[in-house]
Amino acid sequence: MSEAAPLVASLAPLLTEWLPRQRWFAGKGRPIDGLTPVATTELTPDLLHLLVQVRTHQRTRTQNDCYQLLLGIQDVLPPHLSPALIGRPADGPLRGRTVYEGLADPRLATLLLERLRFPGRLGPLRFSREPDAEIAPNLTPRLLGAEQSNSSAVYGETYILKLFRRVGPGTNPDLELPRALAKTGCTRVPAPAAWFEAELPGTMPMTLGVLQPFLAGSADGWQLALGALSVQADFTASARALGHAVAEVHLALAEALPTTVLDRPRLERLAAAMTRRLEVTAEAVPALRPYRSALRDAYDELAALGRDGRTRRAQRVHGDLHLGQALRTASDGRWSLIDFEGEPARPLAERCRPQPVAQDIAGMLRSFDYAAAVGRATGTDWAERSRTAFCEGYATVHEDPREDPGLLRAHETDKAVYEVLYEARHRPDWLSVPMSAIHRLAGGHRATGVHAP
Repeated sequence: MSEAAPLVASLAPLLTEWLPRQRWFAGKGRPIDGLTPVATTELTPDLLHLLVQVRTHQRTRTQNDCYQLLLGIQDVLPPHLSPALIGRPADGPLRGRTVYEGLADPRLATLLLERLRFPGRLGPLRFSREPDAEIAPNLTPRLLGAEQSNSSAVYGETYILKLFRRVGPGTNPDLELPRALAKTGCTRVPAPAAWFEAELPGTMPMTLGVLQPFLAGSADGWQLALGALSVQADFTASARALGHAVAEVHLALAEALPTTVLDRPRLERLAAAMTRRLEVTAEAVPALRPYRSALRDAYDELAALGRDGRTRRAQRVHGDLHLGQALRTASDGRWSLIDFEGEPARPLAERCRPQPVAQDIAGMLRSFDYAAAVGRATGTDWAERSRTAFCEGYATVHEDPREDPGLLRAHETDKAVYEVLYEARHRPDWLSVPMSAIHRLAGGHRATGVHAP
């Protein structure tokens, strides 16, 4: 398309209606009041790649986010693609034609794979492939519907393509970390086979999509945990093996990428950031306010480590670790970790910052608590036993996280506070799950860093 501005202007009424309905759209609840083209690339005559800046507004806050769109273009949309319909522009270059979500069309998804099979440039887009990666042609694609912040298509049960929707300058950790791990020989994380980026004037390249091996026949830890709970089965052996796998990945990340030492100023800044999140959440969620003082004790204890002259190690971590980010293959029971993007709502620079491994461990401990609540095991020792087994498995490879209870308690508290704000905003019926943890964490339980449900 030669004129990006008229194109986006003609699509604006359609996209303003369509974008808020997408699960990956981050601006829900904020009206769209502007769309600005960043780059348009014609992949084929009927497949348009679009980067568009979307401005949303709420009260006094304006937010600008860049989104990646794949638009299919046809005169008449076949019935099987009707759920993918975006609309028909009333004017502009595509006037009267049908515009739809291109990744939902198997033919267009196959064309995207072909671009990844053959490295090279197309306008601002650069397609890359690992030299030893063998990507077969004509792999049948199917779009996955379960993801929240991105879109994924599986090709022939062999590869999975993750398409990042909200994008920005810099290498996405979901490309950077798995590539770095592959160079260490770590096999716990599928190694990228191909990827593509946008290279725009004056900015760092932005990662748009990553193609990785698909772990066919695997189930994620969340499904497995709920399955065990449904038949009142023990999960400790699985949790112990998962802890072992996570520790292997942490050691490999520390080998592959730079680490740092958190001295007094850094520990105090970390504790201060946690305290600010607590204060913001307490203002938004009144139920949290009675616990503020007790929860601040955990962060004060973290800051006190630095004042006592002690330090802690920080490294690259997963950043958003929970049971859903771990896959176990049925054939050998082996655990793998996926989705190293971190929390997409946080800025890229923050997600790439070295952190104590306790951040990941706390995320998994909280995930066991959630599984127990959803699986109606609250009041039993299921979560406590699973958490303990996870830490035991971790300790067979790495340092036992329970030997640093202050650090672990601070991170678990910070994670629970984050969950309180999320549930209050998006799933009020679930607020009792993190609030139960808040009640326990505020009560102390500092001896082990593992808190009973």
